Amino acid sequence: VQLQASGGGLVQAGGSLRLSCAASGRISSINFMGWHRQAPGNQRELVATIGASGRTIYADSVKGRFTISRDNDKNTVYLQINSLKPEDTAVYYCAGNKWGDSWRAYDYWGQGTLVTVSS
Repeated sequence: VQLQASGGGLVQAGGSLRLSCAASGRISSINFMGWHRQAPGNQRELVATIGASGRTIYADSVKGRFTISRDNDKNTVYLQINSLKPEDTAVYYCAGNKWGDSWRAYDYWGQGTLVTVSS
């Protein structure tokens, strides 16, 4: 499985971005696809994930501002980020896990896409 993330960039606080993650390869093996982020000096954290059934889970810090969605026909997961804050600045990674694994654990990782929010 290969994951390709895109959509990052520089945006002013209060703005919006949509990140995309395209999956290729053995797509049928993937259950949850999640977005994680890592800010300088911080540990990587899961911000949102979506299962093949459509179940979504969000970190408390992003609820109401981030929306994860999935287009199974296009094998793509999206992360809509609204009302961006400087503290959202991070490298965002998409990841996928195998059927049977917890939504907390991921087996496949894409390269990161940098989101920078200016104040």
